[in-house]
Amino acid sequence: MADLEFREDEFWKVIPAWKNVDRETFISHQWQEKNAITNHKKLLATIRELVGDSFLADAKEGFRKAPMTTRITPYLLSLMNWSDPYNCPIRRQFLTVASHLQPDHPMLRFDSLGEQADSPVSGLTHRYEDKVLFLALDTCPVYCRYCTRAYAVGGDTESAEKISIKATNDRWKQMFSYLRENPQVQDVVISGGDSFRLKPEQITEIGEQLLRIDSIRRFRFATKGLAIMPMKVVTDTAWTTAVCNIVEKARKQYKEACIHTHFNHPNEITGFTREAMNMLFSRGVKVRNQSVFQNHVNDNFDTMKGLVKKLSYINIQPYYVYVHDLTAGTEDMRTSVQTAIDVEKNLRGTTAGFNTPLFVVDAPGGGGKRDAHSYDWYDSSTGISVWSAPSVKPDEKFLYFDPTHSLTDDVAKMWKSEKDRKHMIESALAQRLAF
Repeated sequence: MADLEFREDEFWKVIPAWKNVDRETFISHQWQEKNAITNHKKLLATIRELVGDSFLADAKEGFRKAPMTTRITPYLLSLMNWSDPYNCPIRRQFLTVASHLQPDHPMLRFDSLGEQADSPVSGLTHRYEDKVLFLALDTCPVYCRYCTRAYAVGGDTESAEKISIKATNDRWKQMFSYLRENPQVQDVVISGGDSFRLKPEQITEIGEQLLRIDSIRRFRFATKGLAIMPMKVVTDTAWTTAVCNIVEKARKQYKEACIHTHFNHPNEITGFTREAMNMLFSRGVKVRNQSVFQNHVNDNFDTMKGLVKKLSYINIQPYYVYVHDLTAGTEDMRTSVQTAIDVEKNLRGTTAGFNTPLFVVDAPGGGGKRDAHSYDWYDSSTGISVWSAPSVKPDEKFLYFDPTHSLTDDVAKMWKSEKDRKHMIESALAQRLAF
């Protein structure tokens, strides 16, 4: 089947700078890290021979306006379709072009999910009764355009000043102390930043500390690493061994430690991915996937079906698909809630239920993940949806806003008026109460 093909060719040689790089060199995680592109000048120089001057100028202006700094691995850059860069679903996620940018939604807030407001300790978000988000660090192997944690991840840019959540023992000690003092917490997501950037000894330290807390029953290391540098799993034996050892120690305590990863498009899955997953699967490591639903990336049935099938084949369980958060500089990447609902409806029944992801809206302002079908009120003509979260913040209502480009021109114009948008929001809340 075409959708289950895994690239085994030397696809990186399309990049002039790497045309003489052999496979043994390319698969080295050390080489990938050393040759990661970390500034726009180097990136533009690397692709100059592959694209026209107009695209280069477009990308240069995009870098200036983007809220995220640049970091792209050679593996990831090589997977982009440089014959058609504007329409490449991988390029869209990591490399901003100014011509695609649209004004941010007027209701956008920088920390749109309210993670900082729900943080009793710096870097530890406690929103759900029995689960916390443990932000171990603020760096990643790559920086995604659409990062919902752009308020902290990566360096400052011309358009965004970040807070610091660096990997320090003092900060971690406070986080572990909080977990010991709050035994209702049973579930920990270790993220940041990206767990791929944790050193083996840090993986061990975090894992063992959590295993010493009796009330903690489950934890997962969140990483996009399998999508952007899967060879690390195979060649960085110290990191992989550290993860596997923690998984095994957890199992012996009848607890669960696993990996949550992040693929958005089937083209991100290659033979290198399959090799990495074969190694993890053979050593008993459970891997689940969380995708972001993105305009012109995966917002259609065929692409999402292909992604689910391909993930399932290599033993990655499709878990969540997030309707794109209101994130600065990404209005062009967002879709309507209705689009997500339509795709999920068609997707359900194409494979086993446990390999069918749940489409969710992470309610802005701290409502948490809500089933995309479970809104209290939704008017697709204005793009306003109203949500409640009885088990999280029972006395509050949360509003999500579809991108203005999904609305009629007249309604999109209304969103530019403070008076009109106030009226639309008040009307939506009133309709919800009447309903």
